[in-house]
Amino acid sequence: MRLPEALRSTTFRWTLAIAGAVAACNLFMAACFYLRTTMYLTSNIDAAIAEAASLIAASSPEDATESIIHRLRDDPRRVKLAGLFNPDGKRLLGNIATLPGTLALDGHAHATVLPRIDSNGTEAQSARAVAIRQPSGNIVVVGRDVDGMRDVAATVDRGIVLQLVPALLLALILGAWLSVRAQRRVEEMRAQASRIISGELQARLPIRQTRDPLDRLAIIVNRMLEEIEMLVRALAGVGDDIAHDIRTPLTRVRATLERGRESARSLGDLQAVTDRAIAGLDQSLAVVTALLRIAEIDHHRRLAAVDAVQLAETLRAVAEFYEPIAEDKGVALELEIETAAPVTGDRDLIFEAVANLVDNAVKFTPSGGQVLIALLHRGDGPVIRVADTGPGIREDEREKVIRRFYRSDKSRGAQGGSQGFGLGLSLVAAIVKLHGFRLVVASGAGCVVEIICGAGEPGEVELLPERLAAAPVALAAE
Repeated sequence: MRLPEALRSTTFRWTLAIAGAVAACNLFMAACFYLRTTMYLTSNIDAAIAEAASLIAASSPEDATESIIHRLRDDPRRVKLAGLFNPDGKRLLGNIATLPGTLALDGHAHATVLPRIDSNGTEAQSARAVAIRQPSGNIVVVGRDVDGMRDVAATVDRGIVLQLVPALLLALILGAWLSVRAQRRVEEMRAQASRIISGELQARLPIRQTRDPLDRLAIIVNRMLEEIEMLVRALAGVGDDIAHDIRTPLTRVRATLERGRESARSLGDLQAVTDRAIAGLDQSLAVVTALLRIAEIDHHRRLAAVDAVQLAETLRAVAEFYEPIAEDKGVALELEIETAAPVTGDRDLIFEAVANLVDNAVKFTPSGGQVLIALLHRGDGPVIRVADTGPGIREDEREKVIRRFYRSDKSRGAQGGSQGFGLGLSLVAAIVKLHGFRLVVASGAGCVVEIICGAGEPGEVELLPERLAAAPVALAAE
């Protein structure tokens, strides 16, 4: 017959193992106590009978006889043994029928079997006995029955062993209760896990606030489930955004090709149509490339080339790259570098993050405006700042700008002349998270974005509009 699940659980098995260990320990203690008690009682008996035998052997024949009679007179438990024998071993007096041939006459106690004789008849008794020869040649034997002593020790041992019964029963009951309790928790978790597997991502493992290992495990798993749910929902939203953002340029490409097929009259017309179609396809490919780049950074969660990065050199390279673009648009690009310690990271990724910020700043700053790239030194570490005098970011959009495919239609997009894909700040946020830096987006009369390369929780993203709102104003006033 198959045992119930609770009795086959690891908890119950451990309970049985512990109960067995406790029982073995108690039995070992009982054996030690038995031996110790037996040795103690034997030692006391040996000392008493040796002293009595010595006194009787040293006394006169009349006193020896009187001492033996007196010793045997007060013995209601029938444990005392004494006898006087002639040199030939014939009994002269006492309750020992015959002199044991194996008992040494050395005055020391020995274990032996003595034939007791009294009004109840003759019986053999296990005893400790001392035999001494008197100067007259007679032999004095004094003994004491040890069966009673063994009964006392056995009674104590039985008490120790009998206490194991309720202890073992209690251990088994407690083990069964703990096993059933744990099994219920596991069943609850298994039921919730089945719901999650079936697609209910909002389900969570039960927590009883007992702070036991199962509770701590449930808390960790629930945090993991929250992260998975957020990622799945984000993935679903990204899929919709991808479909929407790629469908538009592909629709344009299709419409362009259809119109070109119907209206083109020359090779030049076909080439113009083809160029517009290629531009639309390039836009779609750019969206896919940007998404793959963000996914690569998000999912790998590691730095390809970790090294000490000199931020000043990186910012100079970005400024040098975007200076001609800014000049063509009529935007003043400025670079301010303070001495700052190097940071540990991937130089190419940091360059890419700063380049995206500068690209947005130049794109959305109108002609005659300014863009500032600055490296600052603060107590919590180096800070990369990109500020511009463009339209800024509205307060209700500051939490949305780092989302994929989000584009501001009323503020920054209004004056930029280029809509973009809404992936630039998402890529920056992914790189910042990978490095354990912090991203700060603020806006006043313009926009300020900072990458704080100091201490902070890995991947922490902050939106603090009040902290840097005055910075773009100072830039615009220069």
